Amino acid sequence: MRRLPSLHALRAFESAARHLHFAHAADELGLTPTAISHQVRQLEEVLGLKLFHRYPRPIRLTEPGARLYVVLRDSLDRIAATITQLADIAHETPLRLSMTVAFASRWLMPRLTDLRQQTGLPISVEADDAIADLHASGVDIAIRYAEIPTTDAEWHRLFPDRVIPVSVPGLVRKGTSLSPAEVLDLPLLHYRWRTGASRAPNWPQWQSLAGASGKSLEIAQIFSEEIHAIEAAVAGQGAVLASEVLVAGLLRSEQLVRLSDVGLPAPAYWFVFLPSNPSRDRILKLLHWFRQQE
Repeated sequence: MRRLPSLHALRAFESAARHLHFAHAADELGLTPTAISHQVRQLEEVLGLKLFHRYPRPIRLTEPGARLYVVLRDSLDRIAATITQLADIAHETPLRLSMTVAFASRWLMPRLTDLRQQTGLPISVEADDAIADLHASGVDIAIRYAEIPTTDAEWHRLFPDRVIPVSVPGLVRKGTSLSPAEVLDLPLLHYRWRTGASRAPNWPQWQSLAGASGKSLEIAQIFSEEIHAIEAAVAGQGAVLASEVLVAGLLRSEQLVRLSDVGLPAPAYWFVFLPSNPSRDRILKLLHWFRQQE
């Protein structure tokens, strides 16, 4: 049988030795500096050795402390790496993938079976229109649309996008191309963007770009969620300015039709994750799959 000191004491010592600071070790382990100091003293009593020079400040490792620290550090690193590898091999932990409700419903759901079959990766879909905090939420990857990437994570551009006017075919005479004024005569559906884009696409912008600025606008219905506005358009309730990426499948199946060639520029879609994520190999495999999609 192995005779080891308290594992709590060993962990407290390793953290304190790595930081050379009891308070920083306490923050890392969710303890108080007094508790860290107490556990280190217990370990010193068991070993009959001093592990730190406590005075003068700052603390320093003794020669025995330095020898023990190297062994503990390397052992804990190997344990952590092995646990991550085993989890990846067994696929016990799904990758948590954050995206908007509309992207999940209109883009991912039709492709979800292909994703599982072609990658073998288990995915937990976190559909929420709020922006996921990759540092605090436990989310592994976020699909975001943004004009300019931030520096808080690793960003990979997926798809360019435009916002185009669409409706069901029944609102348009077959084979007829609508003028901008005719598009604006349809019941107009609108939703509130939550991306923080500096100029979120809207009907007045489309009207100006289409050269129909003299036409009065009447919004028939406003939605808080993008997906509800698209679903209302599919139900025949009017025309909506929709992401070309999100409605591409509906256009192919002719459930919706493009009303005009005029489209507003929109933020691109990005695949975002933290470079320190231990599942990086699986994340890059998923990124490759996304980039193969139309």
